[in-house]
Order: sequence, then C-alpha cells, then structure tokens
Amino acid sequence: MSRQTELRLFQLVVILAAAVPIAAGAAGILHGPAMIGGFASANADLDSHFSYLSGLLLGIGMAFVFCVMQARERTLSFRILGVIVITGGLARLFAASRLGLPGPAHQFAYVMELIVVPCLLLWHHRVVAGAR
Repeated sequence: MSRQTELRLFQLVVILAAAVPIAAGAAGILHGPAMIGGFASANADLDSHFSYLSGLLLGIGMAFVFCVMQARERTLSFRILGVIVITGGLARLFAASRLGLPGPAHQFAYVMELIVVPCLLLWHHRVVAGAR
C-alpha cells in the first residue's frame, strides 16, 4: 500500500471513529441524562454537568476530525486528544471497579477508549514516521 493510500485510509477510519463521540456528545446535549435510559434530569446540577461533559465529548470528536485532515502536521494535537480519551476510559474503568460493569453502550465506549484509540495512536505514528 502506498503512503498516500495508507494516509487516506487512516483519515477515513479516524473520521468514522470520531462519529461516535460526535453523535454521543450531541445526544447528551439534546437529551441530558435521559439519553442513557431511565434517567430523567432529576436536578439542574446533574443536567448541567452531563451537558458540559457531553459538550466536551462532541468537541473531542470534532477535534479529531480537524486534526486528522492534516495528520502529519497536527501530530501533537492528535496525540493529546488520544491521551485525553484514554484517560477518560481509565476513569470509566475505575468507576466499574466501584459499581460493576455498565450496560452495552458503555462497554462499547471501553472498546473505543481503551482499544481503538490506542490502536489509532500507533497507526498515526506509523503514518507520520512513513512520511519522513
């Protein structure tokens, strides 16, 4: 596979993966805690916090798209975003140690945060190193 083809494939995969936090973030902003089922916004504090975190999730997804369009030039930004997502996944894993595993949607988030993103970071390194 040529370097240019690999770069384009990498960009496509990152954009598809970024659709997950973009969609989840937008749903959280629009629906608040009710988006995860069975939780009405019990109070303004919970709704505010959930909406803020959903906005961060939306922003992270959009930032990944922005960075991947110039993957070789935005290496540091891409890596920082990856570390932020992995840190969130580790925090989610810590929460599971307290209360047990969450439902399937959040288990999917574990896969994205602790497997897919690290793999994308490794692939990004390969794409950038191949350009040199």
